[in-house]
Amino acid sequence: MNDADIRTAQRRYRVVQWATGNVGSRALRRAIEHPHIDLVGVWVYGAEKVGRDAGELAGIGPTGIAATNSIEEVIALRPDCVMYMPQYSNYDEICRLLESGSNVVTTRTEFLNPASMNPALRARIEAACQRGQTSIHSTGCSPGFATEGLPLLLASLQRRLDHVSINEFADNSSRNSPQMLFEVMGFGEPPGRPVQGRLDHLRDAFGPSLALVASTVGKPLDRVEVKGGLGIARKDTRIAAGLVPAGTVAAMRTIVSGTHQGKPFASFTATWYVSSDVETDDGEQWQFRESGWRLLVKGDVPLDVSITYPVAPEDYADMTPGLTAHIPLNTVPYLCAAPPGIRTSVDLPRIIPSFS
Repeated sequence: MNDADIRTAQRRYRVVQWATGNVGSRALRRAIEHPHIDLVGVWVYGAEKVGRDAGELAGIGPTGIAATNSIEEVIALRPDCVMYMPQYSNYDEICRLLESGSNVVTTRTEFLNPASMNPALRARIEAACQRGQTSIHSTGCSPGFATEGLPLLLASLQRRLDHVSINEFADNSSRNSPQMLFEVMGFGEPPGRPVQGRLDHLRDAFGPSLALVASTVGKPLDRVEVKGGLGIARKDTRIAAGLVPAGTVAAMRTIVSGTHQGKPFASFTATWYVSSDVETDDGEQWQFRESGWRLLVKGDVPLDVSITYPVAPEDYADMTPGLTAHIPLNTVPYLCAAPPGIRTSVDLPRIIPSFS
């Protein structure tokens, strides 16, 4: 079935939402509302959520679907697809779902690029797909849309491609999430907290995505590196989540870059901040822009493309979950029609959502 057939077939898809955190609960709500999706189940972590109605967990009216934390109950529902959105991947769970005949679309980044996976894990997942005749696909806004969809679209204008730079900016000053900002991300802490874990995580998340783009256009990466720095607040700064004292972390920048034949070819730079009035610990002058992305393409058709979000600061936190939650939902019909295996954004057709 080609992509046009998928869009016009108008068949219905039985879907289970797996995990109901910030992104998962938004995906759950949109699945309930979707004209061609039948939500048949929802899997939750917390015991306090078990038995609650899916609509309640999504912040809307009742659906008659009770949440479970039993994978056996999920498998018994025989969903066409499971939208898998936990904080961490459980490969035993994933393999059981795939072997049972359910496709899996996930916001986890481990499956963005099979060539970058641990060979033993890749073989295990591929074998599960073959046994269940199913597919798995990782997607989201970043990595995903910003690091694969947009660069490849812009590359279609080129006949010479020298370098692709993806720059992500996230102003978190209006986000009222103290635990996330202060405890998880490390804003407001004195400099000196180990940052290697964050650097390794972003290299492992974004490196495979950059490598997929590079190999797709015939310029495979021979090296991927990561470096990062911190921006220290020059003065006390009051943000929605609380106080960021002078002398503590108010910004962080991470750069994941790859070379082709020894020359820089692709890079992803994440600049996350709660204040731009900072002293950087690497001595460099950082660029601060409003939240969004800026892509710079060097080639025979040079491009400078920016995307921002025209929403009020007080609406920002409510808007952002959709950036990651909506793409997996829109991918369901295409993944269900795909051949068995780990499927990348290059393997699948262009994802075109249906609104009616």
